[in-house]
Formats: sequence, C-alpha cells, structure tokens
Amino acid sequence: MTKPINIGIIGAGRIARVHAENLVYRIPEAKVLAVADVIYDAAQKLASAFQIPASFPDAGAIFDDARIDAVLICSSTDTHAQMIESAAAARKHIFCEKPIALDLAKIDHALDAVKRAGVKLQIGFNRRFDPSFKRVREMIASGQIGAPHILRITSRDPAPPPMAYVQVSGGIFLDMTIHDFDMARFLFGEVVEVYATGNVLVDPEIGKAGDVDTAVVTLKFANGAIGVIDNSRKAIYGYDQRIEAFGSGGVAIANNKTPDTVVASDGAGVHSAKPLYFFLERYMDAFASEMREFIAAIAQDKPTPVTGIDGRVPVVMGYAALKSLKENRPVKLLEVGG
Repeated sequence: MTKPINIGIIGAGRIARVHAENLVYRIPEAKVLAVADVIYDAAQKLASAFQIPASFPDAGAIFDDARIDAVLICSSTDTHAQMIESAAAARKHIFCEKPIALDLAKIDHALDAVKRAGVKLQIGFNRRFDPSFKRVREMIASGQIGAPHILRITSRDPAPPPMAYVQVSGGIFLDMTIHDFDMARFLFGEVVEVYATGNVLVDPEIGKAGDVDTAVVTLKFANGAIGVIDNSRKAIYGYDQRIEAFGSGGVAIANNKTPDTVVASDGAGVHSAKPLYFFLERYMDAFASEMREFIAAIAQDKPTPVTGIDGRVPVVMGYAALKSLKENRPVKLLEVGG
C-alpha cells in the first residue's frame, strides 16, 4: 500500500466538517493529522468527532508540521489568500474553498506564490463534480448536442443567508452566482461579456445592505453561444438547481434531485417530492468526488481539475456583473481585469 497523503484542515466550520468526514470515512488514500481554527473549541470538537490526532488554535502549527503534505483551507473568505501564500511557502499542496479572495490583486499575488512554490492548488467549485452536471459536460464535449447555442442555469436558495453574512459576502454575484459563473465556463467555455439585472424582492434588509436578492445574468461566450443565469435567495419549495444545454444537435437537461422519484397522481393533480433542501444534501456526492480528485492529483502528480485560474475568472465575472447592474449595460470581462 502506498503512503497516505497527510492532510491538515484550516477552519472547523460546516464545510470543514463535510471534508473531514469524506477524508476520514471515504478516502483511504488520505489521512487527516490536524485541524486548526481561531475558535479553538471548534477545532477540538471537529478533531474529537473524527478522531483527528491534533487540534490547534493557529494554522501556523499545520504549516510547520513536516509530516503534512497538503492543507484544506476552509476558513473565512478574508483569510484565503494569505493562507494560500503561507501554505505555498511551506511547500504544501492546497485545496481552497471559493473564492480565493474578493480582490483581484490579492488573488494574483496568491497564485504567483503557488506558481513559485511549485505546489498544487485546487479551488472548491464542487458543482463540477456533480454526476449529472458532469454528464452534461461530457455530452457537450463529445458533440452529442451539436454546436452549443444556449445555456440556461437556474440556481435558487431555499432561504436567504443571515444579514451578518450578506454584509461580508461580497454580494450575490460574488457569493452565490460565482458557482454558476464557474459552471457556465465548465460547460460552454470562456465568457467575454455579461449583462446583469436584479432587484430586491425577497428581503428589504438585503437591499439596505446594498445587495439584490433576485437576479438574471445574460452571458456571451467566446464561441458565440448565449447563456442565462437566474438566481433567487428564496425558493419556497427547496434548493432549485437545474441546467439546460441546448445545441444544434439536441439538448441536455439536468433536473433537481429529490428525496425519492415517486410520482403520485390523484384527483387533485400530479405530485412528487420537493427538491432536496440545501447544498449539503444536494451536493454531498460532489463534495466527496472533488476531494478524491484532489488527493489523486497529489498522489499521481497530475494537474488538479479546478485550477487557480478557474478560481480567478468567476470573480472577474462577478465584478463585471456588479458593474453591469450599477451601470445598466453589458460589460466585457476585459473592463474589470479579465
């Protein structure tokens, strides 16, 4: 048996728990040696829950541990870029949750550090690893739907996030739509222009924070195709995640996941289960798959499937969407650093 990849986890919140569970119970090629969080009690609890040998109140202990091959950065967004740089300086491979940062200069500085160190970096755009979305990508790449013409992405949350989160999130385009921007590139290729419109239709407090909670973004792709993303912070029926890729030779559609596939028909109508409630349930398989791919990239010394550039471009798209919403016009990515 080959030597396992030793992992340190930075951050002990909800997403760190997901990754820890997958690494400990589903990926035997990896071994979690330590977890660190500035809220030390959270680090201790995560370590206890998954029999992780060590917990620390500071990530420096993980960077200093020569046994650790790679780190998972699951801390708050404002720490990501600096954590990437510190991990690169320690010559550790890096998995970082999105976004790398909300500032393009900080992103570029972090990516330069990774390049100089020669370590691997994977960004946590987990939806690429969803089996249905991957199948759509395969159908597009194989030419099964012909030349790509129209892409439709629906992404609606079951409930808006807490206001404290909204105020530091960077706004809907950099927090929520960023996943859809990545998915658009994953499916149809590079985007050259966006046009965004939005309003506050769910929670007036979101508007007071300077954000919108309902948005539609139109995309122009380099290959001439057109895309539409629609977002809402509140869908009363659950977590709405759908994709339709239409081309000259056909269409590929990925619908919502539900707890079961039973359809009941009676005198009142035709009924089925609502979509799974939120992202942890909807994308649990994808989270496990992305982590397997990260560990495999290290073990087999191959490129990671979601690169630093893949992490940068959706942030550029987010800023282009913000500029478009503010100025009520289409905005080319080149205008904001694309």
